[in-house]
Amino acid sequence: MKNVVVVGSQWGDEGKGKIVDWLSSEADVIVRFQGGHNAGHTLVIDSIVYKLRLLPSGIVRKNKISIIGNGVVVDPWSLLDEIDEIKSKGVEVNPDNLILSEAATLILPFHKEMDEIREDAAGKSKIGTTRRGIGPAYEDKIGRRSIRVMDLASENNLDKRLDVVLSHHNAIRKGLGKTEFKKEQLKKDLLNIAPQILKFSQPVWKKIDEFKSQKKKILFEGAQGVLLDVDHGTYPFVTSSNTVASSAATGSGCGINSINYVLGITKAYTTRVGEGPFPTELTDEIGDLLGTRGKEFGTVTSRKRRCGWFDGVLVRQTLKISGIDGIALTKLDVLDELDEIKMCIAYEINGKKYDYLPASVDDQFMAKPIYKSFKGWKSSTVGIKKFEKLPENAKNYIKELEKFIETKISSISTSPERNDTILIQDPFNL
Repeated sequence: MKNVVVVGSQWGDEGKGKIVDWLSSEADVIVRFQGGHNAGHTLVIDSIVYKLRLLPSGIVRKNKISIIGNGVVVDPWSLLDEIDEIKSKGVEVNPDNLILSEAATLILPFHKEMDEIREDAAGKSKIGTTRRGIGPAYEDKIGRRSIRVMDLASENNLDKRLDVVLSHHNAIRKGLGKTEFKKEQLKKDLLNIAPQILKFSQPVWKKIDEFKSQKKKILFEGAQGVLLDVDHGTYPFVTSSNTVASSAATGSGCGINSINYVLGITKAYTTRVGEGPFPTELTDEIGDLLGTRGKEFGTVTSRKRRCGWFDGVLVRQTLKISGIDGIALTKLDVLDELDEIKMCIAYEINGKKYDYLPASVDDQFMAKPIYKSFKGWKSSTVGIKKFEKLPENAKNYIKELEKFIETKISSISTSPERNDTILIQDPFNL
């Protein structure tokens, strides 16, 4: 029995939702451990599209337990809306199959407003956040002033906690010339939804320990990608949480010895949403083709994703940072129409060659990719389920990619459909 962590090895949007859903056929428990409703996972099952933001991808499967861990920041109204939305498509959601950590931090309306105020004030220096209040909520968590799920159970405690957090936010709002946020209506609104939220609330660390003792297979589902990690990503153009695999332990309350295998989801090319450096970005017709064929629009924001060639240097870097054991390669079929395919194997920065991306954002923006070229295969790979059935040039590209990143490719996705996957290694049964 193995427990598996799934993380994105690029800037997010790698196709984690499909892979997690596919893997969840073997898992008993699926855990979200960081991020918030800024993360979007799109699942396509029997031609039905499910767009998930907070709910773990395993929620669409029967007889599975989905967990939202303490490392996630939760907009309670968005969570309830998402539950209603998924129920309308015939998916059952109840306290038996959904558990919410009592220690999870809540995203409140003033967090979203602060996110918007800062982004608007930043002008050309904006980060490109989803404006969902994620960053301000994490700030309050670190500042020890946040409202957590458990606080909804006590009106007296909630009142005190709101005083603490609003004294901070209203001081900032006043300094920015904004009106102060009123407590009473927010308190009333929170108490109104409290029963609907609290019915899912449990001590997640304790439940995971029980599941481990029962020998259940646990799948930890990361959001965003390693390149958006607040410590290891392209800072400051990053998210507000740690997206690396080790966060599965802290974001759920299980020990690091609970993790047996780390699977990195990796797109066969590269995309990014929002601002920040992107050495292999293509602003030409090829970039447009990748975006069109890959349907590269954000699940949460519908923003068009920036597209570029596969960056082997960055992926190799994130694999080492996050301790990734194997790769699930996604969206291979998007490359089917190309005559030539390129992979970045190094950078040139101020006349010097680099085999990694330096931490300095100035260097990152100046990095010029050095490419290795491959012949395209000019034939459809959609729906192929066996490696030997792939076109020869596609197999060559995959083998060279695997060799360069120094990590085994364990599966290859050939369409958005759940079953269109080439399985080379099963992470749960190695």
